Amino acid sequence: MPNRDSPNLIGVFWMLVTGAFFVGVTVVVKHLGSDLPAAESAFLRYAIGLIFIIPLLPAMRRHRPDRLGFGLIALRGLAHTLGVILWFYSMSRIPLAEVTAMNYLAPVYVMIGAALFLGDKLSLRRMLAVALALIGTLIILRPGFREVSDGHLAMLGTGFFLGSSYLIAKKLTDQASPGVVVGWLSVAVTIGLAPFAWAVWVPPSLEEVLWIALVALFATGGHFTMGMAFRAAPISVTQPVTFLQIVWATLIGALVFGEAVDAFVILGSALIVAAVSYTSWREAVARRAVAVP
Repeated sequence: MPNRDSPNLIGVFWMLVTGAFFVGVTVVVKHLGSDLPAAESAFLRYAIGLIFIIPLLPAMRRHRPDRLGFGLIALRGLAHTLGVILWFYSMSRIPLAEVTAMNYLAPVYVMIGAALFLGDKLSLRRMLAVALALIGTLIILRPGFREVSDGHLAMLGTGFFLGSSYLIAKKLTDQASPGVVVGWLSVAVTIGLAPFAWAVWVPPSLEEVLWIALVALFATGGHFTMGMAFRAAPISVTQPVTFLQIVWATLIGALVFGEAVDAFVILGSALIVAAVSYTSWREAVARRAVAVP
């Protein structure tokens, strides 16, 4: 008799691998530091990453979007471009744990945007989750008690722009498969980053190019294993596992980069994690309730 827990265990395993890949991305970018401008680093990451979408080209040719679709792709490419530049900039300015914690604000922005622009209902529990996440953010930033750096402000912008990108992606998946949507995003972001990178271009060394190629490999691997996790188990099972990334980021920041472990960052992260985890779990429960006749 098959074990009904097996798919959940497989999903948790793939999400653990996903977390390792994404932490690898942050560690390598942190290691690179600010020797290369943020826009150039981001451009090289996406340009090299185009290699990984070659298998998607036939599907992208078969499912060419209409005029509205191209407009949404361009708009998403612009939003994602700005979010990626700000993220690379933040990585060279603030500790790994703070970058990772503030990354979790993107789902909160998505929740608010879906209510404002897509007609989703902003229920009481969603509003409470948003409020809890915002309290967590204030605890991390502690405005008035310490200086809020440009890296923190950049991460707030990162969450906004990447959240906008995810909202547009939700509309695009009505017209094309997720793989095709990811392929067009890679092309659009590479094109969007090109003028920003050109404006600040510094000739990279071979070593820097190889490190950024590793970033592209980790990022692509992370998106692939995330898809495997979502295919194997419900999001209510896999989503909480992603928050182990804050643990790994804190440990690596302290042990590898000598960053102090900040109790306020841990507390604020826990509140953001709790808000997003609870919302993900409730959404999964609601979907199952609708699916059961």
